[in-house]
Amino acid sequence: MRKLAKPTRQEISEGPQSVSFQIANGNSRQRCTLQTGLPTRQQAQKYFLTNWPMIEKMARDALAAGTIEDGEIRLVMV
Repeated sequence: MRKLAKPTRQEISEGPQSVSFQIANGNSRQRCTLQTGLPTRQQAQKYFLTNWPMIEKMARDALAAGTIEDGEIRLVMV
């Protein structure tokens, strides 16, 4: 198993990473952001891809509930 890269100084100073994505909403797209607690972009992306089914369901549930802030669905990793 590969070890993940250590965070760079810039990544440490930037703090936790987020991943932006879109989901289909009829004939349009809905912007979404997943805020993670992970220090590197690579780790955040790996978490996102590994947990995509759960993240997509959460985004669709938020869309159905109408919890959109400034035109964007914001999810937070717990």
